[in-house]
Amino acid sequence: MCWYCGSPIQEEGVIGRSALCFCGKSLRSCRNCTFYLPDSSGKCKETQAESISDKEKSNFCDYFSVNPRFRSQTAGEKNSLVQDQARKDFEKLFGG
Repeated sequence: MCWYCGSPIQEEGVIGRSALCFCGKSLRSCRNCTFYLPDSSGKCKETQAESISDKEKSNFCDYFSVNPRFRSQTAGEKNSLVQDQARKDFEKLFGG
């Protein structure tokens, strides 16, 4: 999901520097990266990455990788999640 508006990231594969969310914010920004650490001083788990001053703007970081939890789920993944939840609900009701 976009760090700004919460929309799932629909882009498949590599996110280009010019890729934008529906809200107009850059998708290739530190805020959408797997390595982003909001509570640290450097704000990046990748120790070899160059320091990026504006974590919300598009950048050229070679280590950028979209945080997998921000990507939209495929229909199969959604169906699996629904089935898992239904199973848990059933077990709660009938003590399974």
